[in-house]
Amino acid sequence: MAFVGYLITQKSSDLVKKNLSHVNKFSRNFQQKRGIFNIKASGNQPGDDISSSLNESDIEARKIREEAERRRQEEERIRMKKQMKIDRLNAIPEDAEAGTVEEFMYKDGVKDILEQLDNDLVGLVPVKSRVKEIAALLVVDKLRRNLGLDTGVPSLHMCFTGAPGTGKTTVAMRMGQILQRMGYSRSGHLVVATRDDLVGQYVGHTAPKTKEVIKKAMGGVLLIDEAYYLYNASNDRDYGQESIEILLNVMEENREDLVVVLAGYKDRMDKFFSFIPGMSSRVGNHIEFPNYEPEELLQIAKVMCRDLEYELSPDAEPVFFEYIKKRMTMSYFSNARTVRNAVDRARMRAAIRLFNKATDKSSDGMVSRLELMTLEKSDFVSVEELTARGENAIVE
Repeated sequence: MAFVGYLITQKSSDLVKKNLSHVNKFSRNFQQKRGIFNIKASGNQPGDDISSSLNESDIEARKIREEAERRRQEEERIRMKKQMKIDRLNAIPEDAEAGTVEEFMYKDGVKDILEQLDNDLVGLVPVKSRVKEIAALLVVDKLRRNLGLDTGVPSLHMCFTGAPGTGKTTVAMRMGQILQRMGYSRSGHLVVATRDDLVGQYVGHTAPKTKEVIKKAMGGVLLIDEAYYLYNASNDRDYGQESIEILLNVMEENREDLVVVLAGYKDRMDKFFSFIPGMSSRVGNHIEFPNYEPEELLQIAKVMCRDLEYELSPDAEPVFFEYIKKRMTMSYFSNARTVRNAVDRARMRAAIRLFNKATDKSSDGMVSRLELMTLEKSDFVSVEELTARGENAIVE
């Protein structure tokens, strides 16, 4: 019996040990899982830092490889493009013809515009020569393009300096038409702006105004008259600086779709460029507009009359000539604008003269075609009348 009891006891002991082993193993697993759960819940799992670092390292390495591959492809593209140009140039015979200059001048209408500029503007020989030089550059650029030679859009931003009434707006308009005919601008239209059109009166107002004007001028020419008023050196908080920064960016980024022309007096424009060197470096063409001579102003008056279908009588020419010479020595003289005002006043006087004559009781009321087209000497302001008004008279 004792032996049997011993066997039972031994089996029981083995069973208990086995069960205890399972319990301990379960307990260890439970504790381990609970620890992992707690660590995950707290976000401080030791393996996460290592895994995250490895992932970041993989991502960074992949980005480096992708960037290197992108650079390699870009270099290969540039190399192939250059090689294609070389092959194309080698295939062109040395005696190949791209066309004649006259052909492009006539076909694109550039010659007509230059002739119109000659008719519209009296004198200004240096200005017309500079415009023709720019037109020549554009024509030759198109000839090169016809042969597949490398071409780049030249800097066409300009600065026009000179006194009021010297033809700056007219030249800007004709320049826009030339650029449009040559394919360097979409429409070639002209937008004229001043500081009031570009600069706002309060914070946040300038950028929308400037961008709106630029939007209207896109595809053509933006002429900023008296551009130096955009910068106020005595006021660091002036809103004009914001407008200048926007213009600088557009002149660089959109130079193929917008030509900016800055206009004003030469000394003030030079000072403006000294304050804004970034503007000066973006303007590749500086054209100075000289003041007109009295003989040229008389010729301008005749052109204006011709366009309005008027004629100066032989007696009227010397009266106007003496008037314009006196007017040039007085304040508020504006070259061709002063001439236009004088012609308009002569038309008004002629209308009053003809009206009074036709309504006179001794008249038959008839007015001839010649009378309607002729400006007499009495229609123009004489030197005596001008002197009587005083040296600072504003009225023409």
